[in-house]
Amino acid sequence: MGHRLSKIYTRTGDDGTTGLGDGTRVAKTHARIEAYGTVDEANSAIGMILAVPNLPTEVATALTQIQHELFDLGGELAVPGYRVITATHIDQLEDMLDRFNEPLPPLKEFILPGGGPAAAACHLARAITRRAERCSWAASKQEEIAPEVTRYLNRLSDLLFVIARVLARHENGQEVLWKKTTPQSSKP
Repeated sequence: MGHRLSKIYTRTGDDGTTGLGDGTRVAKTHARIEAYGTVDEANSAIGMILAVPNLPTEVATALTQIQHELFDLGGELAVPGYRVITATHIDQLEDMLDRFNEPLPPLKEFILPGGGPAAAACHLARAITRRAERCSWAASKQEEIAPEVTRYLNRLSDLLFVIARVLARHENGQEVLWKKTTPQSSKP
């Protein structure tokens, strides 16, 4: 494959533009750039989860697979017309969701982010993934983005929520349940 990144800086982006995978130059503020940049941010946040020692093997395996898929998804966003994420990827996320969620108790309240270092990092990755989904939707309003991209990100954020619940239990933490703090409106 050769050396893909033999020189890290090129100075070509100093004018506020960057190159898409097909060679097209666009503004660094372009919706497509925002989308794949946010996917990269989500992937980095998943790396933070994986950096926590003693994760359950099945969680580490799933998150590592997801990191590779997110890199592919980012490539899809970076190269107009390129397709790599398929319905099969989404089906696999749904299978993981069902498997991780099955032993968890049903939710009766909203959960605040936290529960332990890995669980908290997973909640952060979930929130970033939701933003990546919104950015991908915004990009899809300007040009063609395959619907599997936004569906994948939607399922992934759901999966990260469930994995955060799994990790809270693994870390012997407890899920912090939301308690409404605003006063009830009084009726005259």
